[in-house]
Amino acid sequence: MYSYPDKYDVIVIGAGHAGCEAALASARIGLKTLLLTINADTIAQMSCNTAIGGVAKGQIVREIDALGGEMAKNTDKTGIQFRILNRSKGPAVQSPRAQCDKKLYQFTMKHTIEKQDNLYLKQAEVTEILTDDNKAVGVMAKPSIKFFGKTIIVTTGTFLKGLIHIGETTFDSGRSGEFAAMHLSDSLRELGFEISRLKTGTPPRINGKSIDYSECIPQMSDIPPVPFSHFTEQIVQKQLICWLTYTNEKTHKIISDNFHRAPLFSGQIKGIGPRYCPSIEDKVKKFPEKGRHQIFLEPEGYDTEEIYCNGIATSLPYDVQAEMLRTILGLQKCEMVRPGYAIEYDFCQPTQLKPTLETKLIENLFFAGQINGTSGYEEAAGQGLIASINATSKIKKIEPLILGRNEAYIGVLIDDLVTKGVLDPYRMFTSRAEYRLLLRSDNADLRLMDYGYKYGLIDKQIYQKFAKYRECIQAKKYDFDEDLTPWTVAAFKNEIEIESKYAGYIKRQISDVEKSKKIENRKIPENIDYDRIPGLLTESRHKLKQIFPISIGQASRISGVTPADISILTVWLDKRKYVKTEIAN
Repeated sequence: MYSYPDKYDVIVIGAGHAGCEAALASARIGLKTLLLTINADTIAQMSCNTAIGGVAKGQIVREIDALGGEMAKNTDKTGIQFRILNRSKGPAVQSPRAQCDKKLYQFTMKHTIEKQDNLYLKQAEVTEILTDDNKAVGVMAKPSIKFFGKTIIVTTGTFLKGLIHIGETTFDSGRSGEFAAMHLSDSLRELGFEISRLKTGTPPRINGKSIDYSECIPQMSDIPPVPFSHFTEQIVQKQLICWLTYTNEKTHKIISDNFHRAPLFSGQIKGIGPRYCPSIEDKVKKFPEKGRHQIFLEPEGYDTEEIYCNGIATSLPYDVQAEMLRTILGLQKCEMVRPGYAIEYDFCQPTQLKPTLETKLIENLFFAGQINGTSGYEEAAGQGLIASINATSKIKKIEPLILGRNEAYIGVLIDDLVTKGVLDPYRMFTSRAEYRLLLRSDNADLRLMDYGYKYGLIDKQIYQKFAKYRECIQAKKYDFDEDLTPWTVAAFKNEIEIESKYAGYIKRQISDVEKSKKIENRKIPENIDYDRIPGLLTESRHKLKQIFPISIGQASRISGVTPADISILTVWLDKRKYVKTEIAN
């Protein structure tokens, strides 16, 4: 047994998208940070689609950027096709998306981490959370090394007891070609955490030189490409073409003829899969009336011929995958490089977390990413950033950052997780946000950069330029003394146009926010005993004791808690003269 001599402020377990944001944030704030990963060669690996953003996800990436995170900047450096989705619709649902060079994204983020001050990267598999008096104090890692830290952030992705399915074949793996973390979830279970299984999947990859693109529909990049980051002046790298094709009845027949060999239907897979991103066999079974499903053929980078077949995630046997691919227009002679697969993994029900993402059971222990039941790089990265800000805030004894549902999609995401929990992998949509007209991708800086500066992640000089831009927006007058790129005339005109065109709707949503603040900011004492409150329904009492909401607003969103119970709770608090304290942020 060896105890590593250095002590850390923050230890981050896992170097996926959540782990990278978490580690960079605490290090940039000035705290000594250790980042542990099973494989240092796969930091920020894009294990599924090589894209960042999309509907609602693009807004999250812009929010991460406004708070001082790295994902948007890294995307701008490595993106090979940029598009604004839903351009023909209103600004509330317009979202940026970028296809990235898979390896370039990974290596660029790895280098960013390696050169970051206060950040120490080490390759080691964590097997146990070390605790003392219900407080996390460190981790045990192979081979029998103890690392000690003041706070621990767990960002393990799909690696906790990961099990891959390709037809009847199964094997332990965190993702294809990598070891699973087979011990850490046992440690979490021993600490008292409720652990369940989820499932996600990925499609086959094919060799681009074997595709007949003349039979596919080209999907071009926007010209000029719009950057993700508020700090990127322009995208300078070459943009590549994606292609569109479709499955057909022949494809569907091959799939349906092999339902009995599909792990999803045979009972082989126990975990619950994503409702909004189903496998192709799930689509064919649930929607037999549909004659075709679209497939986007997306290049994985400049220096590879591998093509990602977006739209046909599958865990069917290898031979069935190869056969079905060759029924698709343009893919009749395609060569499959890697088969699609499903992966099951352990996760912790997120109702076991506080809104800060600190666990309720163990102090100083935070969870972020797929361990909380989410899907997607963007949702993971947003959680990693917030978990890190709050871990460092706890060390520094300052107020945590809890974003409201009216402030950010990240706020909606975390509130949904800790208040409602998950039944299947959580994916963000614009429809989940009741104030989505206020949470546009174009105004993420106006909404959140104050927080980024407050918590030490936005440079003072940059913040001063942003403040000048905001003054001009508020005055509706472009009055820059110097070029404030990227806060330019174009950005200014776009913001003013949206604010003017949708002024009535925006005013109405702001009014709705003000009305909700009365219950949203009404704090519930931490030591409240719900068993002492007469009149609550049994189900409501149980749910309130399980979640322990921090406010009347959060309590009102708990599934099973009725409006009558909220009234009873509010009256009970009033009678006992609990101070109507507003929650920070």
